Amino acid sequence: MGKIALIFPGQGSQFIGMGKPLYELCPPSRAIFDQVDTIHHGTSALCFEGPTEDLNQTHNTQPCIFAVELAALAALKCVGVQAQGIAGFSLGEVTGLVASGVLTMEDGLKFVEKRGKAMEEAAKMTPASMVAVLKLDNAKVEALCKEFNQCYPVNYNCPGQLVVALLKENQELFLNRVKELGGRGIPLSLSGGFHSPFMTYATKLLEKKIYELTFAQGTIPLYSNAYAKPYPESPVDIRSYILHQINHPVLWEQTMRNMIEDGFTTFIECGPGKTLGGFMKKIDKTVTCYHVETLLTDYLDAKNAGKEWSFVC
Repeated sequence: MGKIALIFPGQGSQFIGMGKPLYELCPPSRAIFDQVDTIHHGTSALCFEGPTEDLNQTHNTQPCIFAVELAALAALKCVGVQAQGIAGFSLGEVTGLVASGVLTMEDGLKFVEKRGKAMEEAAKMTPASMVAVLKLDNAKVEALCKEFNQCYPVNYNCPGQLVVALLKENQELFLNRVKELGGRGIPLSLSGGFHSPFMTYATKLLEKKIYELTFAQGTIPLYSNAYAKPYPESPVDIRSYILHQINHPVLWEQTMRNMIEDGFTTFIECGPGKTLGGFMKKIDKTVTCYHVETLLTDYLDAKNAGKEWSFVC
């Protein structure tokens, strides 16, 4: 039997109402939201009600997504699903550190708050944007980036989709070049050029803050999306990995391929939206993807009908 992995999405997956079904249907998930609210006031209300302009501010977005992902993790524990591996896309990797037992929830939230503020500060220093490039292979996009000053391939999501961080002043010209090459460029609603040298200032802001965190030995392997391999056990190396992923590319496709090679056949997306499941369909159609809210609903339906339910993969 293949192994089960949890995957946590990152910034950009947020939407008004995210996590509300978990809050309403699952007491352990509700307890997570209530606990987060005592530390980061108003998180639940912002997740459930918005407004959108506030939710989309990076210093708010990251704690909100983090809360939804932890609530999703609590729901999985409630229905008895156990995983043998974890990966998180960008911000989701911090949730992964908590899920794997490396960080406590409190330390994870503390770091997410600081991470969001630091990235927001870095974004203010240089007007940058992000564009998802579709229908072109990675080599063509990488070559195109070299035509522009400060233009970086950053999120290797899946075959035919590579996200680029670039100066806002070059965005229109870049989109035209993508079209000329037969691709499609989609500007993303993000506030900065994440996972690129534009975020180096953020890593400098966080270098000292990261020493406020206490790292334990993880109980479940967590795959780093910047290195596409499991996190090391040394606290020194863990700190390095956490900081490195802020201003370096997300190697998501390679991370998923490495996990599949390591025997993972079932992936459960824990967090807002189903973006990562969509990526997986293009990476490898032989593996199975679920979303945590679907599993929770199936479990509760069976329970209400007086039937036994078990997760079979």
